[in-house]
Amino acid sequence: MYKSLIRPILFKFDPEKVHHFTFFALKNFGFFTKLFFPKPLEDKRLEREIFGLKFKNPVGLAAGFDKNAVLYNELADLGFGFVEIGTVTPKAQYGNPKKRLFRLIEDSGIINRMGFNNEGLEAAIQQLKNNKGKIIIGGNIGKNTATLPENYTADYLECFEGLHPYVDYFVLNVSCPNVGSHAKLDDVEYLKELITEVQKINNSKKIQRPILLKIAPDLNHGQLDEIVQLVAETKIDGVIATNTSVSREHLKTSKETLEKIGNGGLSGKPIREKSTEVIRYLSEKSKKSFPIIGVGGIHSAEDALEKLEAGASLVQIYTGFIYESPELINEINRKILKSEV
Repeated sequence: MYKSLIRPILFKFDPEKVHHFTFFALKNFGFFTKLFFPKPLEDKRLEREIFGLKFKNPVGLAAGFDKNAVLYNELADLGFGFVEIGTVTPKAQYGNPKKRLFRLIEDSGIINRMGFNNEGLEAAIQQLKNNKGKIIIGGNIGKNTATLPENYTADYLECFEGLHPYVDYFVLNVSCPNVGSHAKLDDVEYLKELITEVQKINNSKKIQRPILLKIAPDLNHGQLDEIVQLVAETKIDGVIATNTSVSREHLKTSKETLEKIGNGGLSGKPIREKSTEVIRYLSEKSKKSFPIIGVGGIHSAEDALEKLEAGASLVQIYTGFIYESPELINEINRKILKSEV
């Protein structure tokens, strides 16, 4: 029903407006989901224990959808095993000018240049105080766009300190292409410094939270080797592979349309293979020494299985969730049960 009736209607409207409408509907009329979508699949065989956390199933929602931690309780009811909120920055910010979200329907993809638009750390904390304990929550954190390079670390530390009592794991988002200068965040030496400072705070707490690094799909083998070495040296808990891509290769969408859209991060089917290859390379190069959350272009159960077989411990969906509907969660979990991955 979603792909034949609901999606064609939604796709007639501006993507960002549809996003806000969807939030309103799920928040206020969530009971309708029971009419339109099947009951979430629950099975003990789907449980996964990764970096000390027990996930009821390995299918999560990637950061960027529930930026302000408004909808995680309702999203839990759809069957997700975990939800990643954010990216959260210390101060509220509008993000980049609109229009900043574009569908590539021919490619089953999306280009976004949202720019970490969010209501800020304090707003997220207030929302997380409503946590009903239904689901594991990840906190994806970043810097404000206007923050000077010498203060990048302070932004991450402020978000880490503030969210620590309310989330189950953290993601250092250093790979989003839409937030201004990234020269410093691309530097491995700086990443060592950032991770070390975050770990100092973490180690001072009674309870330590797992810390992961989110990386881009456009890294070459040399850069991926540096990531493997970085994880080994810092003992960070894992990697999320991958963020959106700046590449525009092999798209069906016309060059004229792409030029009109302009810059932004590409997600969805076009980055599936690239994301999977990053996962496979990291897994093999590191001899599976750290967990990987696989994300990028998962639009079917087969796509999810591909990432798990490549070396991912868990997977996340976002663009596939929009194109394929919440039924994708159950489809993936059923496939996992049959394949026993």
